[in-house]
Amino acid sequence: MTHTSPSSAESSLTSSPGLSFRRAGESDLAELVRLRDDAARWQIAGGIDQWKPGELGPEHFGARLRAGEVWIATAGPGGPSAGAWELWWDDESAWGVQPPVAGYVHRLMTDRSTAPPGAGRALLAEAERRIAASGRPLCRLDCLTSNTRLRRYYEEAGYVVVGGQAGKNGDGGRTYGVTLLEKRLREG
Repeated sequence: MTHTSPSSAESSLTSSPGLSFRRAGESDLAELVRLRDDAARWQIAGGIDQWKPGELGPEHFGARLRAGEVWIATAGPGGPSAGAWELWWDDESAWGVQPPVAGYVHRLMTDRSTAPPGAGRALLAEAERRIAASGRPLCRLDCLTSNTRLRRYYEEAGYVVVGGQAGKNGDGGRTYGVTLLEKRLREG
């Protein structure tokens, strides 16, 4: 599937108050794994049974770099990593075959030691901006059905539940239920 993306100059680095965003590259694979594993440990410590440390390695993020977009947020230009997310242009495992009207956010994660307050929302807003810039009017994501805290977080960010899937095949070969959420994006 082909999509229209912003110019390569625009896609290299953009900023939000306190954060800068850049497209990840092969040299970022270890950092992406670290961010994911740290987020998994934070979830476990908070009683959230979702991600597991060691579940996704460099091969996962390398494949995502080749198949779509992976973004890193830093605490200011050249600062330490504050978070990351994956931006997909289709997501058949959760949403089935769909017309090209949405971008799909996956693995939104922040570094609790370096990310400023509100960083998760800033990462989400940047992903939404990228999707809107591509001409697609919807941002979609899913969350584990049992993760009511995350669902509430997305709903407070303007997302609406539009369905669910009882048997998504996902990370580590697991099958689990997900809630499907989407947000209509403003044009321009």
